[in-house]
Amino acid sequence: MANGLQGVLKPTRHTGIPIKKMRIATLCYLFLAVSILAVPAPLAAGQNRKLAADMVTDGQPIDIGSQRYRDLFAELERKHGFARKELLDTFRGVTIKRRVLELMDHQWEARPWYEYWPRFITPAVVREGREKLRMYRRLLDRVEERFGVERQYLVAIWGIESGYGRHKGAFRIFQTLNTLFDAYPRRSEFYRGQLISFLLLCRENGIDPRGVTGSYGGAFGQTQFIPSSFREYAVDFDGDGRRDVWSSVADIVASIANYLHRYKWKFGAPVYVELGGRLRDARLEKVCALGRRGLIGWQELARLQKVELPPAPVTGRVTIVKLEEGPDRMRYVAGYPNFQAITKWNHSNRYAMAVSLLAQRLAAGAKDKKS
Repeated sequence: MANGLQGVLKPTRHTGIPIKKMRIATLCYLFLAVSILAVPAPLAAGQNRKLAADMVTDGQPIDIGSQRYRDLFAELERKHGFARKELLDTFRGVTIKRRVLELMDHQWEARPWYEYWPRFITPAVVREGREKLRMYRRLLDRVEERFGVERQYLVAIWGIESGYGRHKGAFRIFQTLNTLFDAYPRRSEFYRGQLISFLLLCRENGIDPRGVTGSYGGAFGQTQFIPSSFREYAVDFDGDGRRDVWSSVADIVASIANYLHRYKWKFGAPVYVELGGRLRDARLEKVCALGRRGLIGWQELARLQKVELPPAPVTGRVTIVKLEEGPDRMRYVAGYPNFQAITKWNHSNRYAMAVSLLAQRLAAGAKDKKS
Protein backbone atom coordinates (compact mmCIF):
# COMPACT_ATOMS: atom_id res chain seq x y z
CA MET A 1 0.00 0.00 0.00
CA ALA A 2 2.84 2.42 0.82
CA ASN A 3 4.48 1.94 -2.56
CA GLY A 4 1.18 2.47 -4.32
CA LEU A 5 0.49 5.72 -2.48
CA GLN A 6 3.96 6.97 -3.16
CA GLY A 7 3.44 6.49 -6.88
CA VAL A 8 0.06 8.21 -6.85
CA LEU A 9 1.29 11.22 -4.83
CA LYS A 10 4.43 11.82 -6.85
CA PRO A 11 4.50 15.51 -7.98
CA THR A 12 3.66 15.98 -11.64
CA ARG A 13 3.35 18.90 -13.96
CA HIS A 14 -0.19 20.08 -14.63
CA THR A 15 -1.10 23.46 -15.99
CA GLY A 16 -3.67 25.39 -14.01
CA ILE A 17 -3.81 23.18 -10.88
CA PRO A 18 -1.22 23.54 -8.11
CA ILE A 19 0.51 20.32 -7.09
CA LYS A 20 -0.62 20.70 -3.46
CA LYS A 21 -4.28 20.80 -4.50
CA MET A 22 -3.71 17.80 -6.72
CA ARG A 23 -2.40 15.85 -3.73
CA ILE A 24 -5.46 16.76 -1.63
CA ALA A 25 -7.83 15.79 -4.44
CA THR A 26 -6.01 12.52 -5.01
CA LEU A 27 -6.20 11.66 -1.30
CA CYS A 28 -9.95 12.36 -1.37
CA TYR A 29 -10.44 10.01 -4.30
CA LEU A 30 -8.35 7.35 -2.58
CA PHE A 31 -10.37 7.69 0.61
CA LEU A 32 -13.60 7.32 -1.36
CA ALA A 33 -12.30 4.24 -3.21
CA VAL A 34 -11.16 2.55 0.00
CA SER A 35 -14.52 3.33 1.61
CA ILE A 36 -16.41 1.72 -1.25
CA LEU A 37 -14.21 -1.37 -1.14
CA ALA A 38 -14.78 -1.65 2.60
CA VAL A 39 -18.57 -1.93 2.21
CA PRO A 40 -19.54 -5.62 2.44
CA ALA A 41 -20.82 -7.09 -0.82
CA PRO A 42 -24.47 -8.16 -0.86
CA LEU A 43 -24.94 -11.70 0.39
CA ALA A 44 -25.76 -14.36 -2.15
CA ALA A 45 -29.24 -15.80 -2.04
CA GLY A 46 -28.07 -18.91 -0.19
CA GLN A 47 -26.25 -16.78 2.39
CA ASN A 48 -29.33 -14.68 3.01
CA ARG A 49 -31.39 -17.79 3.64
CA LYS A 50 -28.84 -19.21 6.08
CA LEU A 51 -28.77 -15.91 7.90
CA ALA A 52 -32.37 -16.42 9.05
CA ALA A 53 -31.33 -19.35 11.26
CA ASP A 54 -28.14 -17.65 12.40
CA MET A 55 -29.99 -14.60 13.71
CA VAL A 56 -32.29 -16.43 16.11
CA THR A 57 -31.93 -18.66 19.12
CA ASP A 58 -33.79 -21.93 19.44
CA GLY A 59 -36.62 -21.44 21.90
CA GLN A 60 -36.57 -17.67 21.51
CA PRO A 61 -40.05 -16.29 22.34
CA ILE A 62 -42.05 -14.80 19.49
CA ASP A 63 -42.88 -11.15 20.12
CA ILE A 64 -46.65 -11.01 19.75
CA GLY A 65 -46.47 -7.31 20.61
CA SER A 66 -44.55 -6.55 17.40
CA GLN A 67 -46.22 -4.65 14.57
CA ARG A 68 -46.50 -7.72 12.38
CA TYR A 69 -48.41 -9.61 15.07
CA ARG A 70 -50.58 -6.62 15.92
CA ASP A 71 -51.55 -6.43 12.23
CA LEU A 72 -52.14 -10.18 12.12
CA PHE A 73 -54.37 -10.13 15.20
CA ALA A 74 -56.32 -7.16 13.83
CA GLU A 75 -57.04 -9.05 10.61
CA LEU A 76 -58.03 -12.21 12.47
CA GLU A 77 -60.44 -10.22 14.62
CA ARG A 78 -61.88 -7.98 11.93
CA LYS A 79 -62.10 -10.39 9.00
CA HIS A 80 -62.47 -13.79 10.66
CA GLY A 81 -64.20 -13.06 13.96
CA PHE A 82 -61.56 -14.28 16.39
CA ALA A 83 -61.70 -12.81 19.90
CA ARG A 84 -58.61 -10.97 21.17
CA LYS A 85 -58.47 -13.04 24.36
CA GLU A 86 -58.65 -16.25 22.33
CA LEU A 87 -55.73 -15.12 20.18
CA LEU A 88 -53.63 -14.07 23.16
CA ASP A 89 -54.26 -17.42 24.84
CA THR A 90 -53.41 -19.34 21.66
CA PHE A 91 -50.23 -17.43 20.79
CA ARG A 92 -48.87 -16.90 24.30
CA GLY A 93 -45.59 -18.72 24.89
CA VAL A 94 -44.95 -19.71 21.25
CA THR A 95 -41.22 -19.93 20.48
CA ILE A 96 -38.91 -20.09 17.49
CA LYS A 97 -37.89 -23.54 16.22
CA ARG A 98 -34.44 -22.97 14.76
CA ARG A 99 -34.28 -26.42 13.15
CA VAL A 100 -37.21 -25.44 10.92
CA LEU A 101 -35.19 -22.59 9.44
CA GLU A 102 -32.16 -24.80 8.87
CA LEU A 103 -34.17 -27.47 7.06
CA MET A 104 -35.92 -24.96 4.84
CA ASP A 105 -32.58 -24.26 3.17
CA HIS A 106 -31.60 -27.89 2.61
CA GLN A 107 -34.57 -29.37 0.77
CA TRP A 108 -34.20 -32.53 -1.29
CA GLU A 109 -35.80 -30.95 -4.36
CA ALA A 110 -32.50 -29.12 -4.93
CA ARG A 111 -30.57 -32.40 -5.35
CA PRO A 112 -29.82 -33.79 -8.84
CA TRP A 113 -32.27 -36.40 -10.11
CA TYR A 114 -29.90 -39.36 -9.67
CA GLU A 115 -29.61 -38.53 -5.96
CA TYR A 116 -33.22 -37.48 -5.50
CA TRP A 117 -35.35 -40.38 -6.69
CA PRO A 118 -33.66 -43.29 -4.82
CA ARG A 119 -34.54 -41.58 -1.54
CA PHE A 120 -38.25 -41.93 -2.29
CA ILE A 121 -38.52 -45.01 -4.50
CA THR A 122 -37.16 -48.09 -2.79
CA PRO A 123 -38.12 -51.76 -3.20
CA ALA A 124 -39.95 -51.56 0.14
CA VAL A 125 -41.97 -48.52 -0.98
CA VAL A 126 -42.91 -50.26 -4.24
CA ARG A 127 -43.93 -53.49 -2.46
CA GLU A 128 -46.09 -51.65 0.05
CA GLY A 129 -47.67 -49.52 -2.66
CA ARG A 130 -48.68 -52.61 -4.61
CA GLU A 131 -50.17 -54.04 -1.42
CA LYS A 132 -52.18 -50.84 -0.92
CA LEU A 133 -53.54 -51.14 -4.44
CA ARG A 134 -54.76 -54.65 -3.66
CA MET A 135 -56.01 -53.85 -0.16
CA TYR A 136 -58.07 -50.81 -1.19
CA ARG A 137 -59.12 -51.96 -4.65
CA ARG A 138 -62.84 -51.31 -4.16
CA LEU A 139 -62.27 -47.93 -2.54
CA LEU A 140 -59.95 -46.94 -5.38
CA ASP A 141 -62.57 -48.06 -7.91
CA ARG A 142 -64.99 -45.53 -6.41
CA VAL A 143 -62.39 -42.77 -6.19
CA GLU A 144 -61.34 -43.27 -9.80
CA GLU A 145 -64.96 -43.18 -10.92
CA ARG A 146 -65.70 -40.02 -8.92
CA PHE A 147 -62.59 -37.97 -9.70
CA GLY A 148 -61.13 -39.47 -12.89
CA VAL A 149 -57.56 -39.92 -11.62
CA GLU A 150 -55.67 -43.22 -11.97
CA ARG A 151 -55.20 -45.03 -8.69
CA GLN A 152 -51.48 -45.65 -9.06
CA TYR A 153 -50.81 -41.89 -8.99
CA LEU A 154 -52.89 -41.46 -5.85
CA VAL A 155 -51.03 -44.25 -4.07
CA ALA A 156 -47.68 -42.96 -5.36
CA ILE A 157 -48.28 -39.49 -3.88
CA TRP A 158 -49.48 -41.09 -0.65
CA GLY A 159 -46.30 -43.17 -0.48
CA ILE A 160 -43.89 -40.35 -1.27
CA GLU A 161 -45.58 -37.82 1.01
CA SER A 162 -45.86 -39.89 4.17
CA GLY A 163 -44.71 -43.45 3.52
CA TYR A 164 -48.39 -44.49 3.44
CA GLY A 165 -48.96 -42.78 6.75
CA ARG A 166 -45.89 -43.81 8.72
CA HIS A 167 -44.05 -40.49 8.41
CA LYS A 168 -46.37 -37.58 9.11
CA GLY A 169 -43.77 -35.35 10.78
CA ALA A 170 -43.03 -34.50 14.40
CA PHE A 171 -42.83 -30.70 14.22
CA ARG A 172 -45.58 -28.80 15.98
CA ILE A 173 -47.36 -27.07 13.10
CA PHE A 174 -48.43 -23.99 15.03
CA GLN A 175 -44.85 -23.36 16.18
CA THR A 176 -43.54 -24.09 12.68
CA LEU A 177 -45.88 -21.64 10.98
CA ASN A 178 -45.08 -18.92 13.51
CA THR A 179 -41.36 -19.55 13.08
CA LEU A 180 -41.60 -19.19 9.30
CA PHE A 181 -43.82 -16.12 9.52
CA ASP A 182 -41.69 -14.38 12.14
CA ALA A 183 -38.14 -15.46 11.29
CA TYR A 184 -37.99 -16.52 7.63
CA PRO A 185 -38.19 -13.24 5.65
CA ARG A 186 -37.96 -14.87 2.24
CA ARG A 187 -41.39 -16.50 2.65
CA SER A 188 -42.83 -14.62 5.59
CA GLU A 189 -45.87 -13.34 3.68
CA PHE A 190 -46.71 -16.79 2.36
CA TYR A 191 -46.59 -18.32 5.82
CA ARG A 192 -48.66 -15.49 7.24
CA GLY A 193 -51.43 -16.70 4.95
CA GLN A 194 -50.83 -20.31 5.98
CA LEU A 195 -51.01 -19.35 9.65
CA ILE A 196 -54.40 -17.75 9.09
CA SER A 197 -55.63 -20.78 7.11
CA PHE A 198 -54.40 -23.08 9.86
CA LEU A 199 -56.32 -21.24 12.56
CA LEU A 200 -59.44 -21.29 10.41
CA LEU A 201 -59.24 -25.01 9.65
CA CYS A 202 -58.67 -25.77 13.33
CA ARG A 203 -61.77 -23.78 14.24
CA GLU A 204 -63.81 -25.35 11.44
CA ASN A 205 -62.84 -28.89 12.41
CA GLY A 206 -62.69 -28.57 16.19
CA ILE A 207 -58.91 -29.12 16.32
CA ASP A 208 -56.53 -27.78 18.96
CA PRO A 209 -53.95 -25.69 17.03
CA ARG A 210 -51.18 -26.72 19.41
CA GLY A 211 -51.92 -30.40 19.03
CA VAL A 212 -51.19 -30.83 15.30
CA THR A 213 -47.80 -32.14 14.19
CA GLY A 214 -46.33 -32.31 10.71
CA SER A 215 -43.37 -31.35 8.57
CA TYR A 216 -40.87 -28.50 8.89
CA GLY A 217 -42.60 -26.83 5.93
CA GLY A 218 -45.97 -26.66 7.68
CA ALA A 219 -47.61 -29.68 6.00
CA PHE A 220 -49.53 -32.30 7.96
CA GLY A 221 -51.49 -35.53 7.76
CA GLN A 222 -50.89 -38.50 5.47
CA THR A 223 -51.45 -36.21 2.48
CA GLN A 224 -49.00 -33.61 3.80
CA PHE A 225 -51.34 -30.77 2.88
CA ILE A 226 -50.37 -27.25 3.84
CA PRO A 227 -53.26 -25.44 5.58
CA SER A 228 -54.60 -23.62 2.52
CA SER A 229 -54.58 -26.84 0.48
CA PHE A 230 -56.47 -28.69 3.21
CA ARG A 231 -59.20 -26.06 3.26
CA GLU A 232 -59.43 -26.01 -0.54
CA TYR A 233 -59.06 -29.65 -1.56
CA ALA A 234 -59.58 -32.05 1.38
CA VAL A 235 -62.83 -34.03 1.10
CA ASP A 236 -64.98 -36.18 3.35
CA PHE A 237 -65.24 -39.36 1.26
CA ASP A 238 -66.14 -41.79 4.04
CA GLY A 239 -69.22 -39.76 4.97
CA ASP A 240 -68.50 -39.27 8.66
CA GLY A 241 -68.82 -35.49 8.49
CA ARG A 242 -65.07 -34.83 8.88
CA ARG A 243 -62.27 -34.25 6.41
CA ASP A 244 -59.77 -36.58 8.02
CA VAL A 245 -56.39 -36.71 6.25
CA TRP A 246 -54.77 -38.17 9.37
CA SER A 247 -56.44 -41.57 9.68
CA SER A 248 -59.20 -42.10 7.06
CA VAL A 249 -57.77 -43.83 3.98
CA ALA A 250 -60.93 -42.94 2.06
CA ASP A 251 -60.50 -39.23 2.81
CA ILE A 252 -56.76 -39.41 2.13
CA VAL A 253 -56.84 -40.91 -1.37
CA ALA A 254 -59.98 -38.97 -2.35
CA SER A 255 -58.41 -35.69 -1.23
CA ILE A 256 -55.33 -36.39 -3.37
CA ALA A 257 -57.61 -37.24 -6.29
CA ASN A 258 -59.66 -34.09 -5.79
CA TYR A 259 -56.52 -31.96 -5.88
CA LEU A 260 -55.35 -33.42 -9.21
CA HIS A 261 -58.88 -33.35 -10.61
CA ARG A 262 -59.16 -29.65 -9.83
CA TYR A 263 -55.97 -29.08 -11.83
CA LYS A 264 -57.51 -30.70 -14.93
CA TRP A 265 -56.09 -34.21 -14.69
CA LYS A 266 -57.19 -36.22 -17.74
CA PHE A 267 -57.78 -39.93 -17.16
CA GLY A 268 -55.75 -42.10 -19.54
CA ALA A 269 -53.77 -39.18 -20.99
CA PRO A 270 -49.94 -39.17 -21.12
CA VAL A 271 -48.04 -37.93 -18.09
CA TYR A 272 -44.60 -37.62 -19.68
CA VAL A 273 -42.86 -38.74 -22.88
CA GLU A 274 -39.14 -39.35 -23.45
CA LEU A 275 -37.23 -36.82 -25.59
CA GLY A 276 -33.73 -38.29 -25.53
CA GLY A 277 -30.37 -37.37 -24.07
CA ARG A 278 -30.06 -33.93 -25.65
CA LEU A 279 -32.20 -31.12 -27.03
CA ARG A 280 -31.80 -30.50 -30.74
CA ASP A 281 -32.67 -26.80 -30.89
CA ALA A 282 -31.65 -23.70 -28.93
CA ARG A 283 -35.31 -22.71 -28.64
CA LEU A 284 -35.96 -25.88 -26.69
CA GLU A 285 -33.06 -25.10 -24.36
CA LYS A 286 -34.67 -21.76 -23.56
CA VAL A 287 -38.02 -23.39 -22.78
CA CYS A 288 -36.30 -25.98 -20.59
CA ALA A 289 -34.43 -23.29 -18.66
CA LEU A 290 -37.75 -21.78 -17.56
CA GLY A 291 -38.57 -24.93 -15.60
CA ARG A 292 -42.23 -25.68 -14.97
CA ARG A 293 -43.14 -22.19 -16.25
CA GLY A 294 -41.71 -22.96 -19.68
CA LEU A 295 -44.44 -24.18 -22.03
CA ILE A 296 -44.36 -25.14 -25.69
CA GLY A 297 -46.93 -26.60 -28.06
CA TRP A 298 -46.53 -30.37 -28.36
CA GLN A 299 -46.47 -30.19 -32.18
CA GLU A 300 -43.70 -27.58 -32.22
CA LEU A 301 -41.70 -29.65 -29.75
CA ALA A 302 -42.11 -32.75 -31.93
CA ARG A 303 -40.93 -30.81 -34.98
CA LEU A 304 -37.90 -29.21 -33.35
CA GLN A 305 -36.82 -32.32 -31.46
CA LYS A 306 -37.56 -34.61 -34.45
CA VAL A 307 -39.59 -37.09 -32.42
CA GLU A 308 -43.13 -38.44 -32.56
CA LEU A 309 -45.33 -37.24 -29.69
CA PRO A 310 -48.93 -37.91 -28.74
CA PRO A 311 -51.29 -34.92 -28.60
CA ALA A 312 -51.36 -32.96 -25.35
CA PRO A 313 -54.94 -32.71 -24.06
CA VAL A 314 -56.49 -29.76 -22.23
CA THR A 315 -53.96 -27.03 -23.12
CA GLY A 316 -51.99 -28.52 -25.98
CA ARG A 317 -48.75 -27.42 -24.30
CA VAL A 318 -46.00 -29.30 -22.51
CA THR A 319 -42.96 -28.51 -20.39
CA ILE A 320 -39.44 -29.75 -21.05
CA VAL A 321 -37.91 -31.45 -18.03
CA LYS A 322 -34.17 -32.00 -17.61
CA LEU A 323 -33.15 -34.96 -15.44
CA GLU A 324 -29.58 -35.61 -14.35
CA GLU A 325 -29.08 -39.34 -14.88
CA GLY A 326 -25.46 -38.99 -13.72
CA PRO A 327 -22.86 -36.28 -13.17
CA ASP A 328 -22.31 -35.92 -16.93
CA ARG A 329 -25.40 -37.56 -18.42
CA MET A 330 -28.72 -35.87 -19.09
CA ARG A 331 -32.18 -37.09 -19.97
CA TYR A 332 -35.05 -34.96 -21.22
CA VAL A 333 -38.78 -35.64 -21.06
CA ALA A 334 -41.89 -33.76 -22.12
CA GLY A 335 -44.12 -33.01 -19.15
CA TYR A 336 -47.74 -33.25 -20.30
CA PRO A 337 -50.69 -31.47 -18.58
CA ASN A 338 -51.08 -34.41 -16.16
CA PHE A 339 -47.42 -33.98 -15.20
CA GLN A 340 -48.06 -30.26 -14.75
CA ALA A 341 -50.97 -31.07 -12.42
CA ILE A 342 -48.54 -32.94 -10.14
CA THR A 343 -46.27 -29.88 -10.08
CA LYS A 344 -49.20 -27.90 -8.71
CA TRP A 345 -49.02 -30.21 -5.69
CA ASN A 346 -45.26 -29.78 -5.37
CA HIS A 347 -43.54 -27.25 -7.62
CA SER A 348 -40.51 -29.45 -8.25
CA ASN A 349 -40.23 -31.24 -11.60
CA ARG A 350 -38.12 -33.87 -9.82
CA TYR A 351 -40.97 -34.52 -7.41
CA ALA A 352 -43.45 -34.92 -10.28
CA MET A 353 -41.07 -37.29 -12.03
CA ALA A 354 -40.60 -39.36 -8.88
CA VAL A 355 -44.39 -39.67 -8.50
CA SER A 356 -44.64 -40.71 -12.15
CA LEU A 357 -41.88 -43.29 -11.85
CA LEU A 358 -43.33 -44.81 -8.69
CA ALA A 359 -46.80 -44.90 -10.25
CA GLN A 360 -45.40 -46.77 -13.26
CA ARG A 361 -43.80 -49.37 -11.03
CA LEU A 362 -46.97 -49.80 -8.99
CA ALA A 363 -49.05 -50.22 -12.13
CA ALA A 364 -46.56 -52.73 -13.56
CA GLY A 365 -46.88 -54.81 -10.40
CA ALA A 366 -50.67 -54.73 -10.64
CA LYS A 367 -50.50 -56.02 -14.23
CA ASP A 368 -48.08 -58.78 -13.26
CA LYS A 369 -50.47 -59.86 -10.52
CA LYS A 370 -53.41 -60.09 -12.94
CA SER A 371 -51.49 -62.04 -15.59
